[in-house]
Amino acid sequence: MLQQTQVATVIPYYTRFMVSFPTVNDLAAAPLDAVLHHWSGLGYYARARNLHKTAIILRDRHDGEMPLEIDAVLDLPGIGRSTAGAILALSSQQRHPILDGNAKRVLARYRAVDGWPGRAAVVKSLWEIAEQYTPRRRVDDYTQAIMDLGATLCTRTRPRCSDCPLNDDCVALSLGRQTDYPGRRAKKPKQLKTTVMLLVHCDGELYLQRRPATGIWGGLWSLPELDSIDAVSKWCAQTLRADAADVDYWDTLRHSFSHFDLDIKPIAVRLESLPQKVSDSDQELWYTLAQPPSIGLAAPVQTLIDNLQQTGSN
Repeated sequence: MLQQTQVATVIPYYTRFMVSFPTVNDLAAAPLDAVLHHWSGLGYYARARNLHKTAIILRDRHDGEMPLEIDAVLDLPGIGRSTAGAILALSSQQRHPILDGNAKRVLARYRAVDGWPGRAAVVKSLWEIAEQYTPRRRVDDYTQAIMDLGATLCTRTRPRCSDCPLNDDCVALSLGRQTDYPGRRAKKPKQLKTTVMLLVHCDGELYLQRRPATGIWGGLWSLPELDSIDAVSKWCAQTLRADAADVDYWDTLRHSFSHFDLDIKPIAVRLESLPQKVSDSDQELWYTLAQPPSIGLAAPVQTLIDNLQQTGSN
């Protein structure tokens, strides 16, 4: 949960998650929808899907225990070299270097490594430095310490160099260029994308579709999307074989991702009656507004559902 997300944001999610899934086997036995429901609002939903897949693998192949071989850990979904190294260093004192975002920042400043760490040559150099400094003894303490150092003192902005135990030998500090390291990726203007989302509802039921497993909001439940606001009636007739009684065009909702902004044009569509054949597909769902099921919803979709409930739509 802490990958790409701040501690203060994570704490309530983590607490609820651990209450619902206290063990690996509990997580493995849970439906994916329940897991995504607990993750709704955290973003980067591939993390939740990979965590669920990993729990199933640990249950089915490893008796519910984390393997202690580096190759077996690396085979688990969503676990890369740094995460695998941290797991084994902290859990069983195995010597493996790590290079999470905090460690990259500490090492890049300590040795004044030029360049953006997303470049292959730069990250290769940082891995070599990480290997060099990873100790043979107390590797668990070192691993925790370098992560905490980057999180608390060697921060991205306003690093507290006077309090840092490495300040005597830090090359970036000696040059007075701490904030120049690590190098930053060249900024590109954010792309603006647009979509039309339909809130198709009737008698307190809202029609949802499951998104593809990959891409934004992968595996979450979402609202149907159209390319044009002019296709509403046609969509209702073709998809649901139903007629729209009322169509209400809401104000645009903007949702920001790391690399682009998404302008959502919501259209609330009240049907005359629920379709006679309610879909039994696991890719479609009639969502009961009064007693919402525990499913994964992206933050802007939840916002739109909340807005629909506030209008008192039936």
